[in-house]
Amino acid sequence: MKKLFAFGMAAAMTLSLAACGGAASSAAPSEAASEASSEAASSEAAAESSDATGKTWVIATDTVFKPFEYTDASGNFVGIDVDIVAAIAEDQGFDYEMKSLGWDAAIAACQAGQADGMIAGASITDERKASGWTFSDGYYDATQTMTVAEDSDITGFADLNGQTVAVKTGTQGATYAESLKDEYGFNITYFEDSPTMYQAVLGGQCVACFEDTPIMKASIKDGGLALKVLDDTASDPAPYGFAIFSADSQELLDMFNAGLADIKANGKYDEILAKYLG
Repeated sequence: MKKLFAFGMAAAMTLSLAACGGAASSAAPSEAASEASSEAASSEAAAESSDATGKTWVIATDTVFKPFEYTDASGNFVGIDVDIVAAIAEDQGFDYEMKSLGWDAAIAACQAGQADGMIAGASITDERKASGWTFSDGYYDATQTMTVAEDSDITGFADLNGQTVAVKTGTQGATYAESLKDEYGFNITYFEDSPTMYQAVLGGQCVACFEDTPIMKASIKDGGLALKVLDDTASDPAPYGFAIFSADSQELLDMFNAGLADIKANGKYDEILAKYLG
């Protein structure tokens, strides 16, 4: 609407000037048209500049994905992803609002246009790209592993035959488990969040769960969970990426990539990883 209004005003001003100019104006219609076009373009550019200056990007994220996004003891929302976005926004000079929605809700918000982008330890995969995700450059390489109860005698995939394992819906951990299911003969139960998934293993409803390795290790360590990660069950590493779901957010994606390159070059990125991973 701002663009239409700016163009309309420019055209009206041009007509007014033509009427006041009399014969001289009539003698140069192409010049007047050129002037109108120039004024309209200038007004439109100014409107776009004004819109960009006041833009606050909405970035959706997960709620419980430690150490990438979580709430600390003081109630502050923190984590690797949180700090990376803050550092990139400072580097690129844009404003943003981060909304902690949960994995499924974050995806839905982006798809519905209620959020401009998503960062939540999302692995970059061809399947996601094919379904409408557009990813940034990778910002962290992660694997997925199988985790069992601390006193479990399960040592690998071969011990899962006839058993039930837990996964979180829509995650790369779930995809990894699904790729192994038929070969090793186990069943899968899906959960909406990681804590509930962990409790299913701790409570004996499932014999194992599949989760991103750094997430699982941080959860066990900081939560004092009676679980153990079987490192010899790790998948091949895949990068995490910031994601958008509409071309309207391409500017945000471009700024993320540029800022990521800058914070890697100036050492800020390494500081953030060291802060949370040691």
